[in-house]
Amino acid sequence: MELLIADILKRKKEEKGMTTETLSRLSGVPVGTINKILNGETRSPRCDTLMALEKVLMDKKDADEFLVIRDSQAALEYQGCGPYTIEDYRALPEEVRAELIDGELIFMEAPSTSHQILVMKIAFLLELFIRENKGECFVLPSPLDVQLDCDDKTVVQPDIVVICNRERLVKRGIYGAPDMVIEVTSPSTRRMDFAKKMVKYDNAGVREYWIVDLQKKKVVTYHLEEDPMPSLYTFQDKIPIRIFDERLEIDFAELSDVLESIPE
Repeated sequence: MELLIADILKRKKEEKGMTTETLSRLSGVPVGTINKILNGETRSPRCDTLMALEKVLMDKKDADEFLVIRDSQAALEYQGCGPYTIEDYRALPEEVRAELIDGELIFMEAPSTSHQILVMKIAFLLELFIRENKGECFVLPSPLDVQLDCDDKTVVQPDIVVICNRERLVKRGIYGAPDMVIEVTSPSTRRMDFAKKMVKYDNAGVREYWIVDLQKKKVVTYHLEEDPMPSLYTFQDKIPIRIFDERLEIDFAELSDVLESIPE
């Protein structure tokens, strides 16, 4: 049975013979907040809250055990922590899906079946075009670490990248900006894909950026090296890829037919 953060805190509270009111007074954490953590209602407490409780309840010998369980269970997803670096990112458990953007760890849900089918089919069409034209570019789907700004504060995992500058390929992923990035949105990533990531990709030197909106069945494309204004398409359109001089078009009507066959 998984050992929860609440279980450890309750055990230490009982060992020290503390009432919730005493723990609140010593830690500065409100009684209501402590009760929500102890009864499991709050599964991922704020970082500063945990640190305050830890300071009161944990002896030095207990601190390492608590840190390991806390980090592996909640994957460091505590508001108010950070800034994080690439070392923190790489220390996350392998099963945790996350990105590091400007020192902030952003955790992602597992993608849907529709998301994965769309990613694989687009990646296949890109790869087929490159092979048939004996191109030098690589098509790489997520998970793949892209150290976008070549610093220790940002590592993203775009759904699909096209990289033509082979000097940017390293053993751990890509060091620098890919030529093209495609993000297939989910409800939890929509705001990030349309706002912060668009700015990050533009500033880093990504030449072309696509946002495929599964929810609204639309595609927004940016040809960042020439025109900052987006082009808008539906899932009934054929969409040209500008970095390939529009010699390749992705027919979203065909892809959409496949997606429609997947039950909810």
